[in-house]
Amino acid sequence: MRLRSILRHALVASVAIFSLQSCNNDDDDYDYSLLFPNALVTVKTDANDTFFLQLDDETTLRPVNVTKSPFGEKEVRALVNFDETEDPADGFSKAVHINWIDSILTKPIAERFEDEEKNDEVYGNDPVEIMNSWMTVSEDGYLTLRFSTAWGNTGTKHFVNLVPTNNPDNKYEVEFRHNAYGDVNGHLADGLVAFKLDQLPDTNGETVKLKLIWNSFSGEKSYEFDYCTRQSTPANPEMTSVRAKNFIN
Repeated sequence: MRLRSILRHALVASVAIFSLQSCNNDDDDYDYSLLFPNALVTVKTDANDTFFLQLDDETTLRPVNVTKSPFGEKEVRALVNFDETEDPADGFSKAVHINWIDSILTKPIAERFEDEEKNDEVYGNDPVEIMNSWMTVSEDGYLTLRFSTAWGNTGTKHFVNLVPTNNPDNKYEVEFRHNAYGDVNGHLADGLVAFKLDQLPDTNGETVKLKLIWNSFSGEKSYEFDYCTRQSTPANPEMTSVRAKNFIN
């Protein structure tokens, strides 16, 4: 069956959840912890077409109950609920049983235009709040952001991007942009998006500070993440954007 997220503020950037196990019909016996993600991962396939999950910069997970990625050849970030198993890890860090996995909006860094008015026109500058959450993290060559903003009932899709500032004094400075296309009134709800950082200069194995700037409801804010360029991984699918259903792109 399909499971639906019951997070208090729905992660509107996500697509339908794939359930990979049957549910107990007795509500009294149901493990409600299965409804919530317990990890944020990168979905990958190695050079031998083996499907696996990258948990962090060093930890890899081999699913024992799924042999092919439910997202085809796309490399995406995803929320997952899994249990560790005693099965052989076969060269990976751990063997796991996937209870469900749900991809999130995964995008490359956008191009910055020389004309600042065009940046505002295309990418917008509508306010958001970046949430202090375990889902807001820089790891495995991605910057994943959980954010909150106003969502109306107009059916208008919001547009979110990560844009380099081209600051000559800091080549690892980026800006989160949000274009609500006028849909700025309504209730506050959360979104989740991941940006692949491979267009930033190589850190050559060093950990640097990645500075994120965004326009909040109370003015400009910034935060620094530890960032190191992702090391070569035995993965072969091309990175493609996964567009969120109905809400943002």
